[in-house]
Formats: sequence, C-alpha cells, structure tokens
Amino acid sequence: MPSIRTTRTKPPPEGFEDIEDILEDYARKMRDAENETHEGKRKAESVWPIMRISHARSRYIYDLYYKREAISRELYDWLLKEKYADANLIAKWKRPGYEKLCCVRCIQSRDMNYQGSTCICRVPKAALKKGTVVECQHCGCRGCAAQD
Repeated sequence: MPSIRTTRTKPPPEGFEDIEDILEDYARKMRDAENETHEGKRKAESVWPIMRISHARSRYIYDLYYKREAISRELYDWLLKEKYADANLIAKWKRPGYEKLCCVRCIQSRDMNYQGSTCICRVPKAALKKGTVVECQHCGCRGCAAQD
C-alpha cells in the first residue's frame, strides 16, 4: 500500500500574524455560507454568498499589497500559493477596465447567451434603460463595469 502524500508547506512568512485574525473571520464566514440552507433558492443563488466572501477576501489581500503596501512580496506570494486569494481575479484587477470585476467567469464569453459577449453585470449602467435591475446569474453581482 503506497504511503499517503502530504504537502508540507513552509511556515507563513513574517507579517502573517498581523492579518491572521481577519483571514480567520473570512474563513468562519465561508464555513457559515457553505453550511447555510439552500431551500427555496435557485441552484445558482446558493453559491452567491460563497463567491462574495471569496471576492472580499481576495480584494482585502489585493488592497494590502497593491494599495496600502502593508505586506511584503514574500507574504503576498505565499497567500496566493496557499489559496487565500484568487490569483486570476487579482491579475484581472490590475488591468485597466477590470478594476471592479466581480468574478473571472463574468468576462468569459463561452457561458453567455450571445456568442462573443460578456455578462450583463459588465454593461455600464448608463447604457441600460432607467429602472433596469441588473443581476448576474453566475455570481449575483449588480454591476461591476469600470464606468459605474
């Protein structure tokens, strides 16, 4: 019988203990969202709270490193490697026009109703009719276009 492989990561870099409490709060919120009852909700709606918490945690780490410069590059890389933040989403936030992107799935054209288009939440509110309520069916976003 083969031995069980376990990944042994290095201990967290210096500065992790400063943000560990906040990351634990996000983990607690994530567990609560995962254990929440899904009765009476559409299939896609049950995932929305999880995606919002994941987005908020990724945005927190992004702001710490790029906006406030409060953490080191070593700690930032370690957090991405340990999946505390979504590296693909952060990579999109660094590009112009994607600063407020809610999830990577909203810019993929393959899952949309019209070929070659993006999600409805990416349409600027100025381009929509007055009183139109926009809600993404994938993540529940109500608008993440850069012009909003």
